[in-house]
Amino acid sequence: MTGWSRRRVLRTALSTALVPAASLAPLSSAQPAFAATGEWRFRRGVNAWPWFALTREFPAPRTDYAWPPFQSQRPVPTPDDLGRLRRTGLDFIRLPVDPGPFLAADATTRAKLLDMLDAAVAATLDAGLGIIVNVQANGATHYWNPDRMVSSTAAPEFEAYRALVGELAGRLKRFTPGMVALEPVNEPPQSCDSNVWSNVQAALLTAARASSPTLPLVVTGGCGSMVSGLAALDPAPLAAFEPILFTFHFYEPYLFSHQGAPWMREPVYRALNNVPWPASAGSLEQTLASVRARMAGDTETSEADKKAAYAETERVLKVYFDAKPDRWFIDKYLGQARAWADAHGIAPERIIMGEFGALRTDARYTAAPNPDRARYIADVRQSAEAAGFPWAFWDLFDGMGMMDDTTRALDPAMVEALGLRMPG
Repeated sequence: MTGWSRRRVLRTALSTALVPAASLAPLSSAQPAFAATGEWRFRRGVNAWPWFALTREFPAPRTDYAWPPFQSQRPVPTPDDLGRLRRTGLDFIRLPVDPGPFLAADATTRAKLLDMLDAAVAATLDAGLGIIVNVQANGATHYWNPDRMVSSTAAPEFEAYRALVGELAGRLKRFTPGMVALEPVNEPPQSCDSNVWSNVQAALLTAARASSPTLPLVVTGGCGSMVSGLAALDPAPLAAFEPILFTFHFYEPYLFSHQGAPWMREPVYRALNNVPWPASAGSLEQTLASVRARMAGDTETSEADKKAAYAETERVLKVYFDAKPDRWFIDKYLGQARAWADAHGIAPERIIMGEFGALRTDARYTAAPNPDRARYIADVRQSAEAAGFPWAFWDLFDGMGMMDDTTRALDPAMVEALGLRMPG
């Protein structure tokens, strides 16, 4: 397995956008058009993390979870929240589900968890929303993580994961046809053209199809579901698993969307803030001044590490401002996904931009200026719609969200940027 992190993009994110799409990844010879099956209820959506995430696993060497396995203080959408989301004009949610608690549980506890998931699906459908259930392994978990479950078909817990995918497909088929789909993996870690990922995906789809011949399944390319992963995906072998939808994720340029994100590994992100969108809305000098101010208040990082981080930050920000990214930058990236669809005869409405978003500045994070964030979200959403792609915004809650965790108030700027309406 070739390791991949979708966030390891500082060296290439801006430069690759300037390369013609056809030169980035070879496309297979065009296959016969795949006919869409049925009417999809997936056009405008939002990710409903952390409804089935933020778990309470016991530390090693234990591999199980407390009960209930999800943190009680995490924000969870209520039926009223779901109804208001529908009234904004959204028509589906993508529901990330951490498989760890299901796989670690005994039969009785697993049944309870499955019933909880059934209830969440039913509540979503009752609100008039479709739902894509995404099995989303947590990379921060010490045992039930992507490496142990989906790094290859020989991974130590792959068979358990595969069985869960099959079980979920069998349960989801009972719900309203055309309103429910299953996405077996989130952001596969293998390289873009990895045969390892192809084998993992085929095995999971086979398990799902054995349980449900008709449930829509969502497939993706490697390298973290980036556009380049989709461009390297050969859809011909996947036709055997119809009905299928395709997905990719979009956060480019990460210097903007993930500025100030504490979970990013690269040292530049810790103090990065005030990066404008588009780049012409600010200047290198203004952004570097904001970075220096953040670094001055950082008492946890050594002066040597801050000096090295600042030098790297200055370098990558110069690339950012020299490239002057704006809507054209996004159109270039999404144009690669549309070119792939056209080359394979795949209708663009079958290709969902399953995640996109940007971290906001609030009481927890110092990140993108909120007006710039709104402009970025609007540009990405409009570019996807111009290409014919459905989308799912990341996220409902937390620092990338559109709804306040406590008050449940919708962010008017995000509602407007997403082309939605404030519910009455």
